[in-house]
Amino acid sequence: MFCRFVYPRFCSVAIKVQRINSRKLLSSILYESIFKDLAILLLRVFAGALLIHHGFEKLNDINNFADAFVRPLHFPFPVTLSYIAAVSEIVGSWSLIIGLGTRLGATAILGTMSVAIYHALVTSGFNIYLLELLALYFSSAISIILLGPGRFSADYLVNEIFINNLNPVNSNSIKKTFQNKKLTQKKENSKIIKKQLNLLKFPFSSFLSS
Repeated sequence: MFCRFVYPRFCSVAIKVQRINSRKLLSSILYESIFKDLAILLLRVFAGALLIHHGFEKLNDINNFADAFVRPLHFPFPVTLSYIAAVSEIVGSWSLIIGLGTRLGATAILGTMSVAIYHALVTSGFNIYLLELLALYFSSAISIILLGPGRFSADYLVNEIFINNLNPVNSNSIKKTFQNKKLTQKKENSKIIKKQLNLLKFPFSSFLSS
């Protein structure tokens, strides 16, 4: 009651701020990303570590793999294609784990998973038990291609150490733009704080004068 009569403007501003903060909290819980680089790291490492043994299994018995998976599709050079599939899975998995040439490694895995999904559809139809693992690797590869390697990767270190140092003009200009944005944000925040203080002072001074 005291707040309504003495500080009516302050109460309205406080209620609006509280509503905005609650909306921001709800939106951050629902859809905003948390620890994005850590999530990409986990996706890369788990996808590569779980996929790499499939490539080594192909190399252990390459003729059996060619007879079971490549020849039924009537592709030419089945043994050569089997070696390409095995090497792409091994090299692509190491690429994802280390984070070096991440998008290239994910593209190689995407190619092998595409052929594997095609083989499963041709030979067994829409069998979810055969497709579920292939679809998970397929979606993981596409996600890594779209998201990139993240900061916890060798690609990020190569970009920061070599590429930015080779082109210092662009890096300095980018830093200046970020600094200018921070300064403008600070000025806007200071203006908002001053407005709130003026709202606090005005009703109290009017109450004393009356």
